[in-house]
Amino acid sequence: MITTAPSDFGQMLFDAKNQAIYIWEIEESSTPECYDDCAEAWPPVLTDGAPAASGEVDSALLGTTERRDGTTQVTYNGHPLYFYAHEGPGEVKCHNVSTHGGLWWVIDPDGVRAP
Repeated sequence: MITTAPSDFGQMLFDAKNQAIYIWEIEESSTPECYDDCAEAWPPVLTDGAPAASGEVDSALLGTTERRDGTTQVTYNGHPLYFYAHEGPGEVKCHNVSTHGGLWWVIDPDGVRAP
């Protein structure tokens, strides 16, 4: 379940456990490029079926993409979605932070990075 909640950056995407969701500027398409040590720090948001929307999430913007290992990663507005491994529920520590060669951003319900 992908939902929204208020944050210091306005409404943004979270999962059902209130874990912040991020996109990576390097990925200009729905093809994931975060693997190995990148995916350890930034685990992909995975699903076993069609992702579900809640709150202000636009279900038309939700999608999926296949990862190299055959798992299915959730996308939003064509962007693969990730968590940051070192955050707890409700924490947003890594908006506009550069790691693994690019900036990571939280994403708003319109499907664009938050300011």
